[in-house]
Amino acid sequence: MDGDATIAARKAMVEEIAVEVTGTRKWLGKDCLDRRVMAAMEKVARHLFISEASRPEADRKSAYANRPQPIGHGQTISQPYIVAVMTDMAAPDPNDRVLEIGTGCGYQTAVLAELAARVYTVEVVPELARPAAERLRRLGYTNVETRIGDGARGWPEHAPYDAIVVTAAAWRRIPPALLDQLAPGGRLVVPVDRSRSAARTPFTDQEQDLLLVTKDEKGRTSERKMLPVAFVPLVEGGQNARR
Repeated sequence: MDGDATIAARKAMVEEIAVEVTGTRKWLGKDCLDRRVMAAMEKVARHLFISEASRPEADRKSAYANRPQPIGHGQTISQPYIVAVMTDMAAPDPNDRVLEIGTGCGYQTAVLAELAARVYTVEVVPELARPAAERLRRLGYTNVETRIGDGARGWPEHAPYDAIVVTAAAWRRIPPALLDQLAPGGRLVVPVDRSRSAARTPFTDQEQDLLLVTKDEKGRTSERKMLPVAFVPLVEGGQNARR
């Protein structure tokens, strides 16, 4: 799947995202996403981020369908609509430093890298982190730095961050390290699982909300519940080795 067919598929995906945003305005509080975000969604070749090793060729051709898809090791590539919404919530500017928790296959990373000056991304599963890092390098994303480790600890060496995007659901509370590493005036986008029990496969019975956390110039944080979501759980306590 390449050339004109891929370009057309990305354009159709972005059009479908726009329709869904309009349909979820009551949660998002807006009718459309930032034009820069939509341009990045149309530019990044999603099909290149779905691992050939873990997906049959027939599924690769559906890479631009507006739904999440498995990428192996119990993880998923998020629904394009969710990727767009989370990126819009993070609102990365061209001079921003962004922390991503949950590299996965690197797709959300690439979208953020189109919009921010620098993206630092942490993945707990080495079998996902290593090929994602190589894929991002191969595609020319020189403003991305990757790390294998416990995402709940963030990446303090490069803090503070203007935006933080977490692509897995924290259970019951936002990891304190991420709040600490958020810059004054910064934005943290994170799904939080409010269920009584931690998530286990399948995740359909969990009660999750996508939150937007902002920090004011005095370091005080406030949060806004944006959207009901369904994410794989954030794996805490992983290794902290840098890639």
